[in-house]
Amino acid sequence: MITHAEDVLKNRSLTGSDFCDALTKRTDAFLKAIYEDAVPPLGTAVLAIGGYGREELCPGSDIDVVLVHEPDVEVNELAEKLWYPLWDAGLKLGHQVGTVNQIVEVAYENLDMATSLLACRLIAGDKQLAQELIHRAHEQWASKSSHYLAELNKSVISRHQKFGEVAFLLEPDLKEARGGLRDVHVLKWVEESEQILRDQENRSLEEAFEKLLEVRIELHRETGRRSDRLSLELQDDIAVRLGYDDADQMMSEVATAARVIAWTGDGAHRRISRLLRDRGPRRVIQKVLRREVEPGLILENGRIQVTKEALEDPLVVLRSALAAAENNAYLDRSSLETLSKGATVLPDPWPKEARNLFERLLLTGWPAIQVIEDLDQSGLFVPLIPEWAPCQSLPQRNAYHRFTVDRHLLEAAAQASLLEKRVDRPDLLVVGALLHDIGKGYPGDHSEVGVDLVVTIAGRMGYSVEDVGLLSAMVEQHLLLPDVATRRDLDDDGTIRSVAATVGNIRLLRLLWALTEADSIATGPSAWSHWKDGLVTELVARVTHVLEGGDVLDVIGGAFPNEEQKEMLLADEDIIRGEGSTFTVVTKNRSGIISKVAGVLALNGISVFGAAAHTENDRSLSVFRVERRDDQEIKWELIAEQTRKAFAGQLAVAARLGDRSRFDRRAQATARPVQSRLTVDNETSEFATVLEISCLDETGILYRITRAFTELDLDIVSARVQTLGSEVIDAFYIRDQSGNKIEDPEHLAEIELAVLRWIDMDL
Repeated sequence: MITHAEDVLKNRSLTGSDFCDALTKRTDAFLKAIYEDAVPPLGTAVLAIGGYGREELCPGSDIDVVLVHEPDVEVNELAEKLWYPLWDAGLKLGHQVGTVNQIVEVAYENLDMATSLLACRLIAGDKQLAQELIHRAHEQWASKSSHYLAELNKSVISRHQKFGEVAFLLEPDLKEARGGLRDVHVLKWVEESEQILRDQENRSLEEAFEKLLEVRIELHRETGRRSDRLSLELQDDIAVRLGYDDADQMMSEVATAARVIAWTGDGAHRRISRLLRDRGPRRVIQKVLRREVEPGLILENGRIQVTKEALEDPLVVLRSALAAAENNAYLDRSSLETLSKGATVLPDPWPKEARNLFERLLLTGWPAIQVIEDLDQSGLFVPLIPEWAPCQSLPQRNAYHRFTVDRHLLEAAAQASLLEKRVDRPDLLVVGALLHDIGKGYPGDHSEVGVDLVVTIAGRMGYSVEDVGLLSAMVEQHLLLPDVATRRDLDDDGTIRSVAATVGNIRLLRLLWALTEADSIATGPSAWSHWKDGLVTELVARVTHVLEGGDVLDVIGGAFPNEEQKEMLLADEDIIRGEGSTFTVVTKNRSGIISKVAGVLALNGISVFGAAAHTENDRSLSVFRVERRDDQEIKWELIAEQTRKAFAGQLAVAARLGDRSRFDRRAQATARPVQSRLTVDNETSEFATVLEISCLDETGILYRITRAFTELDLDIVSARVQTLGSEVIDAFYIRDQSGNKIEDPEHLAEIELAVLRWIDMDL
């Protein structure tokens, strides 16, 4: 509670640096009054340091001060008279007491103290004494700059590893993560030793810093405490307070600011590293490696410099970018400024050479990411693809995607370059990967919107009508293979025929196959797995067979049940056993088998990603495929015993799941509540109705859904379960009591009602 400045805290018209200025002035006055009331002895002074010294006080900031005194002055009584009123006022105080020599000596070995003293500012007391401390602190920083800068570099690397990157996190730490406020402080500390930032970089940093500072202040106000982690549940409220349309807009601004800070820091780090290397005590005098890789493009020590003569080439932006990527180099920042001022805009359509340069750039893979980021930060990429602008720093705000839309597209293109041998048109593969989500920056379904955008973009690039068709089909159908592979039964001939009819030709199928893998890996760790890879590969193989003129029946059918499973069905006793990632149950046909098994598996923390069922001669076979982590031991004997008890009515599955969900509830990493929904597909399968159910992933969710089916006496033929971040998308092949598809609208409405009610039910 800021008792000395409640009116400042409550004044919502004060935001950003205006708020900091007001709070700092009020705190200065408060501290100065306390100091003067204490009747301080001569030869003392109180100074603000750190964030307080920089006049960056936020509602939850510490008040960092030093009480400095002459060697022969006793200050114990003065210190008590200063600190206790500040504590009583509810301020979080960080304080140091000592002579100039003592305080500077602490800073000699302590990086945090050394950087805090760079912001020394007199509040009250002996001006000459304060000036001596300020001078000594800066003098020591300059004399030990190589040591301090090396330590700063280590601390930055460690901090970034711990906190991640502001631009790409769902709940970023606005201060400590990469691209956060602390990185700006670091750059300013470096500037105390070396003037390495250009004027434009300083201006961009100030704007980015102000953007993050505004959000941090409102975050402190909202929580009533020091909290630099921008949690999901607070983002909407803070966005409203700052006048944004919604949290998406605010987080896009946050990501943009963070990327400016991170990008500026990268350039500064390279410059300071060169300086430290050149000054190092063990430096080796080497011949500077300098060569012209293209007319007007100079490669020197890992960077591409663009001469003024090169600006006469209308393709200089693409040519210099390719030169950097192919040499695993970076574009010199001064050259980027030169290009942004003097580069020629490409004509519409592009010359063939421009398209070839662009394709070659993307095919370099990972080196292209940093090069294109450099172009984008310098305002050189949007002129190439104007439709890119709405995707810049656009957050996806779910746990499934780890990157903003634009960075995801770059990652996907780089990943696609590794798969170029899988297709006969690697040029289209990488361009399609770069553009597959371009529609996300626009209203409407991103796949549908993306088709129109890609037709325009590809036409501008000069692609043929046939190639434009392939690229637009890649965008339109980029989710086809993963969706079908994970949500449909690949042993159903209707599934294979449907995909074959949709894709139409093997060239597009192989492009989609490679794009699926690249897109999934670029999305995040939960989007790709050996299981998903196997399903997609199997789907592609079966569809390829059909597209080559083969009979669909040659590649499906007979897989389930297999001969061993048929023998199990003929046995008299129950068979309940688990092995590896498979749990098999053979028992007398009864209601709710899949539901009860799903409940038992959930009780043991086992995630199901697939299930299949078969009934024959009043015997039921159910096979569950489960997710098995490397560090997880599955106690199949215990699970089998609990399953037997559940069948015998001796295990309270629902009650136990209710207890588990209360004590083992997952933190829901999603910006918006997941809306439960059910869709009906009566076209894909000839023998069953496919129900696709999307809902929030919670403990026992598969149990709840299948309980609804049990209530309505529905027969579950097979199931596919997929978790996308905090959302699950389950597909069930079901039939009615007579073994028929369900096509009656009223019956389907009852099923939807039951399923959605069970999903929302609190066990």
